[in-house]
Amino acid sequence: MTRRVLIVTHGGRPEAVAAMSEAVEELERAGFEVALHDDDLAESFGDQMSAARLSEGVAESEVVMVLGGDGTILRAAELTHGSRVPLLGVNLGHVGFLAESERENLHDAVRRVAARDYVVEERCVVDVVVERPGESEPVTGWALNEATVEKASRERVMEVGIGVDGRPLSSFGCDGVVVSTATGSTAHAFSAGGPVMWPDVDAVLLVPLAAHALFARPLVIGPGSSYTVKILDRSPVPGVLACDGRRTIELPVGSRVHVRRGAVPLRFARLAHAPFTDRLVSKFNLPVIGWREAAADGARRPARARGEAATDHHEKEA
Repeated sequence: MTRRVLIVTHGGRPEAVAAMSEAVEELERAGFEVALHDDDLAESFGDQMSAARLSEGVAESEVVMVLGGDGTILRAAELTHGSRVPLLGVNLGHVGFLAESERENLHDAVRRVAARDYVVEERCVVDVVVERPGESEPVTGWALNEATVEKASRERVMEVGIGVDGRPLSSFGCDGVVVSTATGSTAHAFSAGGPVMWPDVDAVLLVPLAAHALFARPLVIGPGSSYTVKILDRSPVPGVLACDGRRTIELPVGSRVHVRRGAVPLRFARLAHAPFTDRLVSKFNLPVIGWREAAADGARRPARARGEAATDHHEKEA
């Protein structure tokens, strides 16, 4: 039986093209049939990728290998969403938080895939339903990282109402609202001051953006609950919804955006067994040794040096 890998990369970057050529050579040498995908399939909102999956052969692929940064991985997620095919990211970007391997480890990644030496990890997504005034049918979508409701015009703040499980909670003026998965808690929500959630936390996070309110704190709800973000009738500006920063839809005043944990998770192929804590330290270059400890150690080193010098001096005199 032929084993198949689909490669997704950024065709406009020379380093990505070079990595793709190397990956194709390595995979074919390992006995794989390799397909390439280099189209941006995020032109419309929502998951309309069924025909593309069939034409690209995603469903028949063992793994979708992504050569690029987090943006390329989010693009590849549009292909695999709704399937059981895992993504394997090889980082060619800056942070590469979603990636599993680095560029210099590409050969080892291919070897591990060939040996089926990896585990599959499931990451929750959020499902999105948008109700717009004057439209009888809602628009649906999804996001791996976050669904962000932002003001469509920079001149004024947007007035929103926040609800949980169909009950009103708070309203305020703001630049926007980020509704994030645990995976996306280290992305846009993190930049907005939200908490970092470990990937196995089954919850959905909401973080207001520059809210003009006394009570506009980050919120975390469980897997059975849902958020509603309404563009209030008094809002001077409409909004826009962006899913993973890629798929957008306009939100006229009066629109409602409902967000809850998705029923079908996305799957990632994992090569390393390092805990998420180590990934945080590595990707964000966190100072595990604090400045106080470093300063104290720096003060001890000259003292030790002086002591050693004095000992050497006494030994020479003796």
